[in-house]
Amino acid sequence: MKLEITLIIAAAAALINIWLAMRVGRVRVSEKISVGDGGNELLSRRMRAHANFVEYTPFVLILLALVELAWGTNVWLWAVAIIYILGRIAHAFGMDGKEKLRAAGTIVTMLTLLGLAIYALVIAYSGTVFEGWPAEPGISA
Repeated sequence: MKLEITLIIAAAAALINIWLAMRVGRVRVSEKISVGDGGNELLSRRMRAHANFVEYTPFVLILLALVELAWGTNVWLWAVAIIYILGRIAHAFGMDGKEKLRAAGTIVTMLTLLGLAIYALVIAYSGTVFEGWPAEPGISA
């Protein structure tokens, strides 16, 4: 199984990570700040948007990969993954001062993490096995 959803979303996340880093870099160059935020609010906000992306995206990608491995590629998982990516883009723009976008991005991120975590637990406790692997007893509750 090639984990099509995870591969595409991980690639999109890598591109977003580069975009977020470039947004930080542009402010650094224009304001001549090489280390820290120099007290510049826009730089601080963009640094936090980038850091926040880096803090949450690995958990989403890990859960996405494991759920996809256990459950397979399906429309529901595609929808969750795409909504997560759109939420992270909204959050980045929201950190520039558009509070509704920031709030929407935060809510989407939390709901994505919560949904994937709950579904991973459901898979673990339901006895669902990874495709192509021999069935073994599930976790006993």
